[in-house]
Amino acid sequence: MSSPFLESLRTGKPLIGMIHLAALPGTPRARLAPAAIVERAVREAEIYRAAGIGTVLVENMHDVPYRKGVGPEAVAVAALAVAAVRRLGLTCGVQLLAGANREALAVAHAAGAAFVRVEGFAYGQIADEGYFDACAGDLLRYRREIGAEAVAVCPDIKKKHASHAITADVDLAETARTAAFFLADALIVTGSATGVPAAVADARAVRAATPLPVLIGSGITAENLADYWPYADGFIVGSSVKEDGHWANPLSPARVAALVAEKRKYEV
Repeated sequence: MSSPFLESLRTGKPLIGMIHLAALPGTPRARLAPAAIVERAVREAEIYRAAGIGTVLVENMHDVPYRKGVGPEAVAVAALAVAAVRRLGLTCGVQLLAGANREALAVAHAAGAAFVRVEGFAYGQIADEGYFDACAGDLLRYRREIGAEAVAVCPDIKKKHASHAITADVDLAETARTAAFFLADALIVTGSATGVPAAVADARAVRAATPLPVLIGSGITAENLADYWPYADGFIVGSSVKEDGHWANPLSPARVAALVAEKRKYEV
């Protein structure tokens, strides 16, 4: 498929700023009403926009501990938040933890988001929430059923916070080729956990394995951006642009600005 978002990966190597929604209703740390959750998401989106980041990814990271799937209350609030962020003129993606890929796709379609970040696309895996089966066949059929073909599907090809022992005989390059064969629109290479840098060798291997755009999905900092620049088409940033470099803290305008300034050094 082709879309303005995918075209931006081919031409601009965008920074994609994480917006970690406050804990959603019904989760153990939920404290805010839906309107306040949306307001906080918009404030973070405005920080990214002011710094020159035009693409963001909305995720329910504060809903720990995660379970497989989310309820209708999470879908409703996420859709409100994404729609509000979109009204700022930003390109937006959606991820709903854990593995709520159909629900994320529905949110993206309803709210005008450009892409979804997907877990468990190809091959089974054991995550900290339990076993995840592959979802590519069902997810892409669902995308067709609801008329959401404009929403790009971008899977983590080896999910973080997971064991891949059951696919130990399938290396990262082969996993990338399988995800491409299963019609992924872009591929995400990540470290072992939130904020942990991906191995540069992994990014290089995936870059060589398929012609699809490659995103780095964790651990990007102003200090290591140059290491990934030759092999990646986009960079998802979260922990390093939060206060003290921790994902759960508020967004730091100064850290966002520093990362944007570093990226501009490599732009042609």
